[in-house]
Amino acid sequence: MTSSLNGLSRYRLIAGVDEVGRGPLVGDVVTCAVILDPKYPIQGLNDSKKLSAKKRQSLAETIKQNALSYSVGRATPQEIDAFNILQATMLAMHRAVMGLNVQPQFVLVDGNRLPDWQYLAEAVVKGDAKHAQISAASIIAKVARDAEMQYLHEMYPEYGFDQHKGYPTKAHFEALQRYGPLWCHRKSFRPVKEALIAFDGQIRMNKNDPNR
Repeated sequence: MTSSLNGLSRYRLIAGVDEVGRGPLVGDVVTCAVILDPKYPIQGLNDSKKLSAKKRQSLAETIKQNALSYSVGRATPQEIDAFNILQATMLAMHRAVMGLNVQPQFVLVDGNRLPDWQYLAEAVVKGDAKHAQISAASIIAKVARDAEMQYLHEMYPEYGFDQHKGYPTKAHFEALQRYGPLWCHRKSFRPVKEALIAFDGQIRMNKNDPNR
């Protein structure tokens, strides 16, 4: 359900929704929905990609402490492979909004598509630079996904997830070619498909699997 952005001032409970992780070859696509409290405006909100990691972490904690409600939604690599990345992202956004403990009156979604839901909503291109609610959502989603990449780095330091965050970089390609795909890689993405072929379909399931 869509609506014009004109007249947003009539709504007090506006949720902002954003995603992180559509492009990487590994891990969940992570989304967040945030309803900010008008009584507690948060200074320094911006597109998460324009903030330092330290600033994102600090703002994420401030948002969590002061927002009326926030919720993180995810779609797994298995769901991404089953449904495709776009549909998995829509699913994760739906989960994020459904997880709010305060019912939003209106939902602002970063991008040009909306999930198939009944919320009064609008998609906003580059919304994380235009609406504080979306910016707040982008920050929490980014911090959550980076934490996942740090966890994977600690399990598999040879892949360099702490540096490239799972994105298709030269270092990531080289790790795939040398060590093969992990259980958390997205098998439907072309570089991972190619690595699966090269390793005869074998997948490293845990950190105790030998380097190959």
